[in-house]
Amino acid sequence: MSKIIYGIQQVGIGISNLSEAWKWYKEHLGFDIRIFEDNTVAELMLPYTGGQPQQRHAALALNMQGGGGFEIWQYKGRTPLMPEFQVLLGDKGIFAAKIKCPNVKKAYEYFESMGVPVSQLAVNPNGDEHFFIKDPFGNFFEIYSHSYIFKDEKKPVSGVGGAIIGVSDIENALKVYRDILGYDTVLYDKSGNFDDVAELPGGKGNFRRMLLTHSENRKGSFSNFFGKSEIELVQALDREPNKIFKNRFWGDLGFIHLCFDMKNMNDLENECVAKGFPFTVNSNVKHNEKGSFDMGEAAGHFSYIEDPDGTLIEFVETHRLPLIKSLGIQLNMDKRDPHKPIPNWITKLLSLKRVKNL
Repeated sequence: MSKIIYGIQQVGIGISNLSEAWKWYKEHLGFDIRIFEDNTVAELMLPYTGGQPQQRHAALALNMQGGGGFEIWQYKGRTPLMPEFQVLLGDKGIFAAKIKCPNVKKAYEYFESMGVPVSQLAVNPNGDEHFFIKDPFGNFFEIYSHSYIFKDEKKPVSGVGGAIIGVSDIENALKVYRDILGYDTVLYDKSGNFDDVAELPGGKGNFRRMLLTHSENRKGSFSNFFGKSEIELVQALDREPNKIFKNRFWGDLGFIHLCFDMKNMNDLENECVAKGFPFTVNSNVKHNEKGSFDMGEAAGHFSYIEDPDGTLIEFVETHRLPLIKSLGIQLNMDKRDPHKPIPNWITKLLSLKRVKNL
């Protein structure tokens, strides 16, 4: 059986204070659902944590309007490092997370009223309205038009719908983003200077920009919640890009990975090896035969690959997900048909995991 990708589960964000960051994301972006919170040791990411296990505090937060979440990640035993340089658009790695938005103009007015730094309201090369915001921790988020809402909570934005990723060569990067992750449809492929990104650091440069999506809707598991997603690859044409995480650890400040919810990890591994992108981390190395790794109340099998420029792509095959802890109600994903989406009424029970105060 071949691998099944259900959608973007989350983007990882390295921060210096989990509570402070999560409070901001909850109040400004509506990420108020706690899927898990775990305060233990990251012992399997040794290739990216200096060869040593690292104490950390992490939480996965969702916005019930649909889309991927944030894995908010904080080192506990060391001070997380900033980049060595000013990160510019086109530098190699995740430059911004894409946030789904049902009404871009209203969201723009909302963020302005909240005093959040915003770029000008502009149109992308496809003619669609979008803009960028910057959080207090230096991270950029693209607010882009996406009309589908899983559960309408009257929030100005929904969840994560993709990422803007700097690459050194778009054709080479497609070996991962198109051929493995399934982003097989080009929404635009343009080169030159672009007014809509001119306000971003380095945004006045000369770029090739390719916006990708998937031609078929994702199916199975939480696919109805995650929904359709996009990846924009950005290649700087007039300079040599830096690697955003040069001389830093996974978990240091900024966007640390892009994570996909999926099924059939062993088949995925065989495919990745065959295509030249072997797993660099695999949780079944030190855990049980299923590769199940406890993440607080949840459990699953995770792995990582690198794109051609070293950007980390995570895969998670969820095995267990608690819905109502007090009643002992949980989802056992191993017993479900992987091709059938979880009924929406069950997914909406995640609302019971809402965090009111942080």
